[in-house]
Amino acid sequence: MPYRRTENVVRRLAAREEAILAAASAAAAEGGMAAVQIAPVAERAGIAAGTVYRYFPSKTDLVAELVAAISEREVGAMRAAADAAPGPLSALAASIATFATRALRERRLTWAVLAEPVDAQVDAVRLDYRQALATEIETRIRAAIEGGHLPEQDTNVAAPAIVGALLEGSIGPLAPDDGGDPALARQAVQSLTLLSLRGLGVVDARARGLIAQTAMPPEEGAA
Repeated sequence: MPYRRTENVVRRLAAREEAILAAASAAAAEGGMAAVQIAPVAERAGIAAGTVYRYFPSKTDLVAELVAAISEREVGAMRAAADAAPGPLSALAASIATFATRALRERRLTWAVLAEPVDAQVDAVRLDYRQALATEIETRIRAAIEGGHLPEQDTNVAAPAIVGALLEGSIGPLAPDDGGDPALARQAVQSLTLLSLRGLGVVDARARGLIAQTAMPPEEGAA
């Protein structure tokens, strides 16, 4: 009779994997992807290095899974914020502001999973993350166009352009450092959201009104 895992075993295995990924995330947030090494991650997670290898045979596997997990979480946060908005244009603003807020709050980690130089295998997963961001924003742009709130435009070009502006303006090497000042970070989020809305064809007064109405995401669960 084949072995069948009990629910308790499945939960325990899932919890251990989550602990490994949480430890890897904390390491990346402190020292970038170079800090995501099997032994230090195992120590941080409170388990043996051999146990980590059973889940992730190599550092590349661990980093790839970390990027995928963060991608799912962050795109989910953008989607939830947009879905809670009262209309398609405010949903677009909420989606953009949510990403910018969370990226700035965990700037080092966001840089690590989206832009820091790593190997080609991880770059492929990172591209999937960027594509997921662009797809989510494109969905919101299309809805706003269909509702008559934005001019007709090529969303296949517009969405990646917005992603590029958000990344360069929040975590890129030329982005200003807010020094951990919440007021400066909020101002940066507002500026990035305003730039994005203007670029998509929202008149300035309306764009500013949307930003004023957009509730900033909560402090926890960033990046």
